[in-house]
Amino acid sequence: MKSYKYSARDLLGTQKEGLAQAASANDAVAWVREQGLIPVSVEEISVGIRQTRPTVRRRRIKSADLAGFCWQLTTMIEGGVPITTSLETIAEDTENLQLQQVLQEVTEEMEKGSTFSESVSKFPGVFNQLFRAMVLAGESGGTFPEALRRLAEYYENRDKLGKKVKAAMAYPTVVLVFIILIVAFIMTFIIPRFRVVFDQIGGTLPAFTRGFMLVYDILRFNIAYIIGSCILLIILAVLLYTRTRKGHYLFSKIALGLPLIGRILSQAFVAMFCRTMATLLAAGVPVLEVFDILSAMSNNDIIKEAIIRTRDHIVGGSNISLSMAASGFFPNVVVKMVQVGEESGSLPNILEKTSEYYERKVDSTITTVMSLLEPIMIITVGAIVLVVVLALYLPIFTMSAV
Repeated sequence: MKSYKYSARDLLGTQKEGLAQAASANDAVAWVREQGLIPVSVEEISVGIRQTRPTVRRRRIKSADLAGFCWQLTTMIEGGVPITTSLETIAEDTENLQLQQVLQEVTEEMEKGSTFSESVSKFPGVFNQLFRAMVLAGESGGTFPEALRRLAEYYENRDKLGKKVKAAMAYPTVVLVFIILIVAFIMTFIIPRFRVVFDQIGGTLPAFTRGFMLVYDILRFNIAYIIGSCILLIILAVLLYTRTRKGHYLFSKIALGLPLIGRILSQAFVAMFCRTMATLLAAGVPVLEVFDILSAMSNNDIIKEAIIRTRDHIVGGSNISLSMAASGFFPNVVVKMVQVGEESGSLPNILEKTSEYYERKVDSTITTVMSLLEPIMIITVGAIVLVVVLALYLPIFTMSAV
């Protein structure tokens, strides 16, 4: 619906002004006439509102954007608003320009006669296989608002979990950058001044100081080669990761094997795996299709192979819990919970509870990582400062002792 400002006169000639909502200007004029008024002018005001809105940079569509979209669409449909009108309204209000354009195109497709699931399937880069399967199941089963509500909760929880994992990944990077900056400051401003003092004093420096200055000279005169070599190694690693299957598999294995960080990645995936599976099964998506969708969730080859092996075992006749156990990846807790869910007929609910359990484990592991990294950073920085102080002041202590 669009907003219009109208000016009209009644039968006595008195001028009237007001606002009206209609699908088009002609509908707004018809509405004014139904009120017993003679239209003078009808102007759309929603265009003006969009023009005064601050310019928003075009950005990638994130889980938070999709969660907000699903919540809005659920609320409007449950309120009796037609879906095309709902999509138009959400597109006007969204601050993500890319999502705005996609929703406008989805609306156009629906006005041509396509269903919502058919329309969103034309944008696989925005609405993934999970979204499309959920929507199709909701349309087929007459539970479209409920499917949207589940999608909103899913994307909301995925966004929260993703932010936690990113925070855990970012902290070690910040610590490393901080240490590098300290070393760079010492090498640039402190050591050169002491070098001048040592040259003026003359004499033989202590062995520890000579070794320290030797390392300093090696770094100072070869810094360009060192940085170039690091950049080259990073480029080669990226090419190996993106271009070769063995390289991708190797980095997948390394990522899961990293101390603490690998545990966070594994637990986060298990949490999202359980939540996604619960969401899809509750919507009525077939089990094999669920595992097809789950296999596309992760770029980690080891995780992907485990899901594919699980699916193959299910195709061979095994139940879900036995198939997951045979894959060799899923924790015993998850396998046991799935087994209980299968036996009790409440697998979606059990998986939902398991997901919440592993989300709490992710929180606990991240807290552990943070608590360990803080003293490590303090000890590392202290060790660097101690080495520098000993190397630079040891000659002065030696001379004073003489």
